[in-house]
Amino acid sequence: MTKSDIVAREKGLLRDLSQGQLTMIALGSAIGTGLFLGSGFAVSLAGPAVILSYVVAAIVALIMMGCLSEMAVAHPAAGSFGAYAEMYIGPFAGWSVRYTYWACQVIAVGGEVVAAAIYMQYWFPNIPSWIWMVAFAALMVYINASSVSNFGTFEYWFSMIKVSAIVFFIITGVAVVFGIGTEPIGVANLTKEGGFFPKGLSGVWMGVVMAIFSFIGVEVVAVTSGEAKHPEVAIPKAMRTMVLRLIIFYLFSLTIMLCVVPWTQAGGKVSPFVQVFSAVGIPYAAGIMNFVVLTAALSSMNANLYLTSRMMFSLARGNYAPRVLGKLSKRGTPVNALLASTGGIALAVLLQTLGNESAYLYTFGIALFGALFVWSMIIVTFFRFRASRIREGAKPLPTRMPLHPVLPGIGLVLLVSIMVTFYFHEFFRVGVYSGIGWLILMYISYLAFGRRNYAATDKQVLIDTNNA
Repeated sequence: MTKSDIVAREKGLLRDLSQGQLTMIALGSAIGTGLFLGSGFAVSLAGPAVILSYVVAAIVALIMMGCLSEMAVAHPAAGSFGAYAEMYIGPFAGWSVRYTYWACQVIAVGGEVVAAAIYMQYWFPNIPSWIWMVAFAALMVYINASSVSNFGTFEYWFSMIKVSAIVFFIITGVAVVFGIGTEPIGVANLTKEGGFFPKGLSGVWMGVVMAIFSFIGVEVVAVTSGEAKHPEVAIPKAMRTMVLRLIIFYLFSLTIMLCVVPWTQAGGKVSPFVQVFSAVGIPYAAGIMNFVVLTAALSSMNANLYLTSRMMFSLARGNYAPRVLGKLSKRGTPVNALLASTGGIALAVLLQTLGNESAYLYTFGIALFGALFVWSMIIVTFFRFRASRIREGAKPLPTRMPLHPVLPGIGLVLLVSIMVTFYFHEFFRVGVYSGIGWLILMYISYLAFGRRNYAATDKQVLIDTNNA
């Protein structure tokens, strides 16, 4: 099967997403509860030097997105990096990347569903959590099933709430730090309590391991390339502006937080954002941030549910999953793939709420290890992509990854180093075991089902696509 055939079999999706929606979708997927709540854990690992940890993580994200952007312009498709892995590495790569990413996002959405129900307990402590889980899940399924345009509109405005909260936080923090209308706090907290590097360079590196997950989700822009208006223009611009905004948001927010609140306090269970708002006298700080993290969770649920449905749709069109999951509704949405993904999310929710701690940790480990595996495979695929275009004498694309192969090589080394580091930290070690176990399962399942189905695919899948 040729590269053009792989892209053609995924046709039928409506191109209704604007560039503005693409940017906000990516921001919404990457700015989740990790920034508002999880940043405190990263601070506890590195101290004030966590700022450098996020710089390194941002560099890795920029490199990965540069590689992905070039491939997305060349081959706009819903299967995105999964389809590219199939094109340039082989069928097993396409199988493992797509199923791994699907599983990661299913687990992530399950976690966000549970989190959203917990946030609602703040205002409605007497209503059982399962009611909120069912209600939010039904709402997200409806939005995703109605049309891609409705999905884009919802995600745009929910992401806007998060972005507005961060901008307000930054403006308020700058005023407090530099004494605009109040006594200046200054930057002394950056060097107190053990200095800027209280945990040493090893602490900075462990901070990188945690910080990298703050940027997981930015790859959603490439998945939307199959439904974007003028993807050759919208995708590169959306990727550039989105990643730069993420870097600014994360670095400014962390720096301000560490100036206002000593790092030894910012690493506690209370959100660092709540601590800062409380420190500057913002009334109802906890309630305001509870609303923000709720919208963050709903926005991430919405974006990640979109991702799971498109990955399953791509798998079905490649004959890696039942063909019925590759069919589109009259509105151009893969409803069957969406419902199948929702079933997987329901299992993830049950496991996280009813399962034992060990079961939860292993599923969480699949999500952590799997996300970095997919990022690594994107860069590996890019090496093959560039080599293929050189052999074919293809014209240079308007969007190109600079300093190839040096920058992609640095990004790949950093990603592999992060995965190796998992083994040396008790919290992350389970990710190594569960991640390797998952990849073994992927290989066995491919030998049992994927290879046979792929060999029988090509003409029938293209016929089904034309009749979709």
